[in-house]
Amino acid sequence: MAIKILGIETSCDETAAGVVEDGRTLLSNVISSQAHLHSKYGGVVPEIASRQHVRDLVPVLEQASANAGVGLEEMDAIAVTFGPGLAGSLITGVNAAKAIAYSLGIPLIGVNHLEGHIYASWLGQGDLASDPGFPLACLVASGGHTDLLLMEGHGSYKLVGRSRDDAAGEAFDKAARILGLGFPGGPEIQRVSKGATGEETLPRAWMKDTLDFSFSGLKTALLHLAQDRGIYPAPEDGVDQERLIRELAAAFQESVVDVISSKLVEMAAKYRVKGLVLGGGVTANSRLREEIVRRSPFPVIIPPPILCTDNGAMIATCGYFQYLRGEQTPLDIDVDPGLLLG
Repeated sequence: MAIKILGIETSCDETAAGVVEDGRTLLSNVISSQAHLHSKYGGVVPEIASRQHVRDLVPVLEQASANAGVGLEEMDAIAVTFGPGLAGSLITGVNAAKAIAYSLGIPLIGVNHLEGHIYASWLGQGDLASDPGFPLACLVASGGHTDLLLMEGHGSYKLVGRSRDDAAGEAFDKAARILGLGFPGGPEIQRVSKGATGEETLPRAWMKDTLDFSFSGLKTALLHLAQDRGIYPAPEDGVDQERLIRELAAAFQESVVDVISSKLVEMAAKYRVKGLVLGGGVTANSRLREEIVRRSPFPVIIPPPILCTDNGAMIATCGYFQYLRGEQTPLDIDVDPGLLLG
């Protein structure tokens, strides 16, 4: 009999819910983005995010259930993100999941948001994702994390690399602000980078003898270069602003892509993995995706871009594998904004 899991995700500024059957078949995936609310601030405002989750969660849950053609009473379990993330945002999703699980008498499964990003690759990826073999080299790159994890089996991880300062997504947002672009920064930088000639270059922070990352210095280098070229804080007379923004955006993107793809492939070789798995909003970047595939001698499993960003389906999929292991979360679970993986 098919197992249906409802997944709820409210860790940051997307209110999301999805229904997944048997951990691999996507029945619905509904996402309500708050980007339009936070864009004028250049980043997520926690209080605004929390309030909007309260407004959006019930309609999102109803739509996810309707799209799946499955009533809440037909769910086998409720999976919900309980960390890491913004405390106020997490509380909204966790409390809703508790209420549903209690009222229906079905298991509640607390999911680590980072692990959810990894399990997005199990959705709709055919035989490779159904049985990829272990170990796997996992990259989770988002606004809050840039982590390299060795996945030794379902639910078994070892953290082997991380960002020591800004995460890649956070660095993209800050770079976009320097260049006068919108929020979120990653998609904006990818958009304006098209057609760049490579006239500008930026340094790489290799951090030798480690698989860790550092993007803070890159952000500072971009700031200084933008000042030197006369486009920051305001364009100087006679400056070809559009061309320079395009070139600097492309230079920033190439630096991030070069370092991440190099370290991921280095890690994969070091641990003799069976494949690479990508997850997190930054891995929706087309240059990063194509560069990792180009460099990797191992199979690369990449979710569609819509499943790289925060969504409920990935939480449902991760919850399914916890369900199979007999894992159930008590109803008095609290949120854990600083939750780690590995």
